[in-house]
Amino acid sequence: MADEPWAHSRYDLRLAQSPDAPETAEFNDQKGDFGWIHSYETGSTVDGPGIRVTVFMSGCLLRCLYCHNPDTWHLKDGTSVPFERAERALASYAAPLRAMGGGLTISGGEPLVQLHFTQRLFASAKGMGLHTALDTSGFLGARADDDYLRNVDLVLLDIKSWDPATYRRTTGQDVKPTLRFAERLAALGKPVWVRFVLVPGLTDDPANIEGIARFVAPMSNVEWVEVLPFHQMGVFKWKTMGLQYELLDTPTPSPDLVARVIGQFRDAGCRAR
Repeated sequence: MADEPWAHSRYDLRLAQSPDAPETAEFNDQKGDFGWIHSYETGSTVDGPGIRVTVFMSGCLLRCLYCHNPDTWHLKDGTSVPFERAERALASYAAPLRAMGGGLTISGGEPLVQLHFTQRLFASAKGMGLHTALDTSGFLGARADDDYLRNVDLVLLDIKSWDPATYRRTTGQDVKPTLRFAERLAALGKPVWVRFVLVPGLTDDPANIEGIARFVAPMSNVEWVEVLPFHQMGVFKWKTMGLQYELLDTPTPSPDLVARVIGQFRDAGCRAR
């Protein structure tokens, strides 16, 4: 499918592919006949178990200071793709994905902006015998009802901060919806990998990490806490889009800092890596 106009790396800049697309905050499509897709990648080993196809949806309501894909914030920057076309593309990879113990991960942006399209694609993937993973901030977790989650085998849940003020500074939004979604996933017994982006001077306060660790540790459904070191790979997108990037002078976390944070999670009783 290399000739697909939406088959690009997550790191490619995509702007104004669909200028007539609806505004992200107002989007409420009840059918899911079309989806706005930034890109998709094959052969991913970092977005769930096995070898995976990862689809990056357009549209997000968070404005994370370290976002490496600000070109996924708006639907208009993605390519409008009919559902049947996306389904055919996925089907072409289904056999090797099954053989390699992998499946489909839907990421973004925020997949739950395009609720019905992603719900249909997850259901289709399950029909193909594929493992499914939802990569989400959890901010829109209330949109994903039990029928939606029934076709999701794993949730990659980004908990970006415990401290409410730090979370709002980091994302521009409230942390409470994410924590409520995490509690609901725990009640359902839905497998979760918690992801935490470690940003020196922003999210690395020991009390902030301790809060996440103590919240997550009692949840038997959380299989892993993944500490993701901050990086600067998306800076060129911010500059090209004329956006102010506040973390230009922020360094990558040192190995000692990463080890300290992983140790905090493990000391609290979490499986962390």
